[in-house]
Amino acid sequence: MFLERCQLPIGKDKDMEEIFKRISVRKYEDRPVEKDKIEMILRAAMAAPSAGNQQPWEFYVVTDKETIKKLSECSPYSGCAAGAPSVLVPCYRTEGLMFPEFDKIDLSIATENALLEITSLGLGGVWLAVAPIQDRVENVTKVLNIPSTLVPFALVPFGYPAESREQQNRYDEARVHYVG
Repeated sequence: MFLERCQLPIGKDKDMEEIFKRISVRKYEDRPVEKDKIEMILRAAMAAPSAGNQQPWEFYVVTDKETIKKLSECSPYSGCAAGAPSVLVPCYRTEGLMFPEFDKIDLSIATENALLEITSLGLGGVWLAVAPIQDRVENVTKVLNIPSTLVPFALVPFGYPAESREQQNRYDEARVHYVG
């Protein structure tokens, strides 16, 4: 599918195909996600590179329906979380970091890894920004009783998708600049 769209002479293997299949899924089947799949998502997130290998992340996995409902009210854009069977909440530490100026970059990479693994497992999810919007940070912190040494970075509702579509081809040659 992707290979046809881009007409690239790439081999027959499908390594990294999740990058070109991942879409933002906001509607989910009423079906729980298995614990082994959740663990694989967490493993993928924690496999992310980080500045100085500081690994500033900690993750909350929320499966309680009432708590998910409260999380869905934490931002004007998080309503779709209400129908998810699971919500991943990546957080970054504020203490003991060698390179604190890179904490949000590190969490961005970890969150993308989680989303790619979600796709790989036949699930769907969406990245809903929390940090650096202070009221969203405070709302999520309050709902999950997150300690002051952690900052919630995003909400990632995920589950078995109740919607599907193809990913847009976002490649724009005009934005590429070769040097040398």
